[in-house]
Amino acid sequence: MTTPFPFTAVVGQDDLRLALLLNAVSPQVGGVLVRGEKGTAKSTAVRALSALLPEVPVVPGCRFSCDPGSPDPSCPDGPHGAGAGGTRPARMVELPVGASEDRLVGALDIERALSEGVKAFEPGLLADAHRGILYVDEVNLLHDHLVDLLLDAAAMGASYVEREGVSVRHAARFLLVGTMNPEEGELRPQLLDRFGLTVEVAASREPGQRVEVVRRRLAHDDDPAGFAARWADEEAAVRARVVAARALLPRVRLGDGALRQIAATCAAFEVDGMRADIVMARTATALAAWAGRTDVLAEDVRQAALLALPHRRRRNPFDAPGLDEDKLDEALEESGDASGDDPGPDGPDDGGGGGGGGGRSPSEGPDGGSTGAQTEAGRDGQPQPSGAGAGEQSAVRAAEPFRAKALSVPGIGEGAAGRRSRARTEHGRTTGARRPRGALTKLHLAATVRAAAPHQRARGRSGTGLVLRREDLRQAVREGRESNLVLFVVDASGSMAARQRMRAVKGAVVSLLLDAYQRRDKVGLVTFRGSAADVALPPTSSVDAAASRLESLPTGGRTPLAAGLLRAHEVLRVERLRDPARRALLVVVTDGRATGGPEPVALAARAARLFAAGGVASVVVDCESGPVRLGLAGQLAGELGGTAVTLDALRADSIAGLVKDVRGRDVPGNRRAA
Repeated sequence: MTTPFPFTAVVGQDDLRLALLLNAVSPQVGGVLVRGEKGTAKSTAVRALSALLPEVPVVPGCRFSCDPGSPDPSCPDGPHGAGAGGTRPARMVELPVGASEDRLVGALDIERALSEGVKAFEPGLLADAHRGILYVDEVNLLHDHLVDLLLDAAAMGASYVEREGVSVRHAARFLLVGTMNPEEGELRPQLLDRFGLTVEVAASREPGQRVEVVRRRLAHDDDPAGFAARWADEEAAVRARVVAARALLPRVRLGDGALRQIAATCAAFEVDGMRADIVMARTATALAAWAGRTDVLAEDVRQAALLALPHRRRRNPFDAPGLDEDKLDEALEESGDASGDDPGPDGPDDGGGGGGGGGRSPSEGPDGGSTGAQTEAGRDGQPQPSGAGAGEQSAVRAAEPFRAKALSVPGIGEGAAGRRSRARTEHGRTTGARRPRGALTKLHLAATVRAAAPHQRARGRSGTGLVLRREDLRQAVREGRESNLVLFVVDASGSMAARQRMRAVKGAVVSLLLDAYQRRDKVGLVTFRGSAADVALPPTSSVDAAASRLESLPTGGRTPLAAGLLRAHEVLRVERLRDPARRALLVVVTDGRATGGPEPVALAARAARLFAAGGVASVVVDCESGPVRLGLAGQLAGELGGTAVTLDALRADSIAGLVKDVRGRDVPGNRRAA
């Protein structure tokens, strides 16, 4: 067995370590979402935490880790009789990104349940993680329905598996830890809210700290057992402190003053619902227990806000996360002292003083450079010109975004779940039935009965029962929505450089990016100007990265339209090899002029026909303005096999409507429903 890196040997990352320890003290806090770049000890710290948790008493032989002191009465392996049990170390179970629903919640053999009446249930990862840690790396890349399932189980403390009237329930209480790289896309706000705490992690910029990270990592890799032995005393001390804090937790008093501060802080940051208030209260209580106190102080409330509110405050998708700490301090001061409680039934509290304003940061809090709060400076600073060529103009700000019309890819795909185009999915409305290919997951009952009915006499049916065989079973075919790759090809040439026009163009692209964010799409950005085209952003799930690149986009020079289209064609070719199931939507933002290179118009037409031949769905956003219009964007749309739409008609509330989003036709790889 591999020796894990010691928790106490992790360098820095105070917020991360504190958030994990608070959940170890009080699992009701609700887990941790760790956001940060690659190589910042996220996974290392989570794996090391499991070694600090106390051993778990279990019923021998129970696959669901029932506690012998209070076994689950509905345990599928039960009922369990009274008696002494054994113990085992607390588990850390990892949920891989490509896991199926059956792997997460467990597999129920529908065939045996229907034909033999037997509940043959194979536990999933939720059962394995019961009374331990469930670790989800790259949680933002999981399908939304899987995230919904695991968050529902974490909230209810139980997992339910129901298939065609056959139901299995088992306990599933675990410490949920998710990690993600924001550059790869965000979680939906509804899912963010379900994580108790969040922390932002980043690699230290301090050379001395970086040296110590490397020194410890190399020492552990050379001799894992010896390195762990050198940290054994520190590990034992933290483990004992976790046990002591758990024992102290029920005696911690959360006074009215602290509750007022919590309520005022949540109101000041306009968080939705009451979950933030509850999580802050539980976190502040756990902080007090971790510090060995029985009273919650102002410093506990402040630290709880820094951990529980950044992912819950109202913000636009492209805004930086974090809290304004000056605003936080103001809200705490205006709401009074955490120890200034109203007299209650037990009378005034005389022993909880000292919480007024002393010590803004708790002893286990951040060290100043690793807080979850981030400043938004730089995102809205004036962009600087790149000086990359004659006639180049500095970047201009995007106009105010608007709600854009829905664009979709024709046909029926089979890509990742999303909200843009029609697709065959595991979840959605039932549109038909087919024979199972492999394990049966979604039974189409009516089709199964119809398949079995003609054979009942030959099978010797007696009474009113229906004799079913494997060949009768039919899998339900379902239709839902998929996400797509929306590739923006933006004209940044001199003909687009009029400041008001470019403001409108950027505003339209930002609006489409917001729409892509809501529909769970991947996005990419190709720009062309001067004599060449550039991939400003390779395909990614991070739409805010695309918005940032667009904001700093300079303009000027000729219009190499053909180069832009050819570069986009190459991007789609490579992406199709990486993810064949994800269909693409090409959005070309231009006035249709082509002036760069030899025979620019003919070359652009030939490049456009490559997309039409490949069946790529496309839309041209016509940016031409003024009383005299050449209609070049419409001609380009015809060569692409797509449709053109003006900037004004792109608005969802515009009177001018799109007859159809993109030309409805069969394309290679887009098989229509049978």
